[in-house]
Amino acid sequence: MTWDAMINVFQGVTTLAESFSRNPEIAFARIFLILLGLLLVYLGKKGTLEALLMIPMGLGMATVNAAIMFFDPLNLHGGMGTLFLENQAGATPDAVRNAADLMTILQIDWLQPIYTFTFSNGLIACIVFMGIGALLDVGYVMVRPFQSMTIALFAELGTILTLPIAQVFGYTPQQAAAIAIIGGADGPMVLFTALRLAPELFVPIAVIAYLYLGFAYGGYPYLVKLLVPKRLIAIKPPPPKKKREITSGQKMLFAVVACVFLSFLLPVAAPLIFSLFFGVVVRESGIKEYVELLQGPVLFLSTMFLGLLLGVLCDANTIMDPKVLPLLLLGILSLFVSAIGGIIGGYFLYFVSGGKYNPAIGIAGVSCVPTTAKVAQKTIFKANKKAIVLPEALGANISGVITTAIIAGIYCSLLAK
Repeated sequence: MTWDAMINVFQGVTTLAESFSRNPEIAFARIFLILLGLLLVYLGKKGTLEALLMIPMGLGMATVNAAIMFFDPLNLHGGMGTLFLENQAGATPDAVRNAADLMTILQIDWLQPIYTFTFSNGLIACIVFMGIGALLDVGYVMVRPFQSMTIALFAELGTILTLPIAQVFGYTPQQAAAIAIIGGADGPMVLFTALRLAPELFVPIAVIAYLYLGFAYGGYPYLVKLLVPKRLIAIKPPPPKKKREITSGQKMLFAVVACVFLSFLLPVAAPLIFSLFFGVVVRESGIKEYVELLQGPVLFLSTMFLGLLLGVLCDANTIMDPKVLPLLLLGILSLFVSAIGGIIGGYFLYFVSGGKYNPAIGIAGVSCVPTTAKVAQKTIFKANKKAIVLPEALGANISGVITTAIIAGIYCSLLAK
């Protein structure tokens, strides 16, 4: 076999060689993203990061950067897609001239149907939220409403402060708000807000948000230890003076009232609000078939495809876009400022309670359920084997989801074009 024949067969070698000769930055970025993808798979398998999301995302990221073969059968837009999907503008329905063009793309690009019909319109965020809602026990919030909402409000610090900072970097108010909502640490909320306010940055915001969520949670325990002395981390919460039993009916009533009230105040965020509380209502209604459907196939299948799509969208050309690079800094800034805000809220309750509240619980206000609640429990448990704070942490965690939805709704109401 001649050399020309070999490179025609093994075309990935050709594209990488051409990248080094024409655009070495892209070539090195491809290699870096391949290695990063493999690292995500390893950390997911090890349990350091969330395996359900990071394993498909990491493998997709490594594969799409190894298999760069630009393919644009219809030449519908200025950029190029891959054999996985037509990314960015080419993946949105309004870029398609007619139904025949759409069908051609859907048949050729492997993940295009899932992207077009669930990802690019925010549906996948709603589906994930239904599954998350079916896992939530709002009784943790109802038992400690003041403590839970206080922590959650402080933990929105990143979503508020990052907004003006992003504008300093040259982003529009809409783009800055979409970036700032990363600090809420709620993936579906980031997808929804970015799609409404900054569709041109939707792909990089989504990719960076989920990528950083995984790494941030690995760093949060160290942040807690840095900001909270060990003697305070070891505080054991006092037992409740009177144990309050919350019935399923009360939880269901809370979910129904909260859903309708928040949708009334912030109709632009109603799809996500409804999806979340629909899951809660299904859980408390006792409809076993629906609960099993939402907690199992719906949540896991949507999470798997979400990870796959995020991975294959993370090609070197997207990440190396000059407008995307500041996102790498702003995304992590937003997440860590929110974490610091949550810990400040923990200190506030510590002083208000006369030293009885553990300030390390504040990290749970950053609202990825239940990851940060677990971070709080594990960090505190290492300092005091008798300290069980998971109920308090879950209350702050679930409240964080609600406050992030409110902030996202306010941003979308004020800034939507």
